[in-house]
Amino acid sequence: MQMKLVSRISLVAIPIVIVCGLMVAPSSLRVAASSPQIDDGDIKACSNRTLHDDYGSASEGVLLNIPGLPPEAQFRGLTMTHFDGNGNLTWVEHTVINGTPLQPGWTPASGTYAVNPDCTGTMLVNTPNSPVPLHLAMVVVRQGKEIHTVLDSDAIGTVFHRVE
Repeated sequence: MQMKLVSRISLVAIPIVIVCGLMVAPSSLRVAASSPQIDDGDIKACSNRTLHDDYGSASEGVLLNIPGLPPEAQFRGLTMTHFDGNGNLTWVEHTVINGTPLQPGWTPASGTYAVNPDCTGTMLVNTPNSPVPLHLAMVVVRQGKEIHTVLDSDAIGTVFHRVE
């Protein structure tokens, strides 16, 4: 008798749990869709305010035909960049070319950035380690926790990770 009762309860309870689960899932999607970071087209809205705080990065590549260097010079660099949330940035960098640091320690630099609503953007950095300002294209991912960049003139890619 008790086994039949448990069996009947299971026959009723399991479909109710499934129906409740199906009802909860769409309501969770509605909550996410109404989040202020997502607009009507399900594209995450970004702005200069998306980038704030410190981000670390490493880059490496080949410098081609630079006066005073071999025709193909290997370089590596580390950067700590501070974005202020208002379109201004400062950074310190340590750059090594063919195994030799350009300068001892860290070199300060500064610049500006602009983030578009579709999370693409640009950076312009003035550094004493370059004769011209660095123009970088960027995409902001992971809700501003990570930035991928490429140097427009030399096609050098960098990934910036937020330092927390």
